[in-house]
Amino acid sequence: MSFEVYRPRGERAEKKPIVSLSTTSIVLNNVAREKLGSSRVELAYDKQSDVIRVKGVTEGGIELKKTKIFGKGFFNAFGITKRGKLEAEYNADENALYVKL
Repeated sequence: MSFEVYRPRGERAEKKPIVSLSTTSIVLNNVAREKLGSSRVELAYDKQSDVIRVKGVTEGGIELKKTKIFGKGFFNAFGITKRGKLEAEYNADENALYVKL
C-alpha cells in the first residue's frame, strides 16, 4: 500500500490586496482597504502603462462606501472596459494601490 500523509496548510501566505472591477464600481478587499487606511481615495489612470492608481487621501477624492467606490464616471472618462478581480501592488511611500489592467 502507498499512503500519503495529510499535512495541514502550515504557514499561511500573506494575503494580497485585490481590486474588483465591475461595470459601475471598484471594490477593494479587506487587505487593500487596510493598506490604504483611508475612507477617501483618489482615482487616476495611466493610459501608456494601462494602470489604475487608487490612492488614499485625507481630503477631497471619492468617499469609500464600505468596500465600494462608485466608478462609472471614472470608467467612462478613460474608456476602461476591463472587468474582474485583479491583484494590486501597494506602494507605502505613496499610500497607493496600482492595478495593472
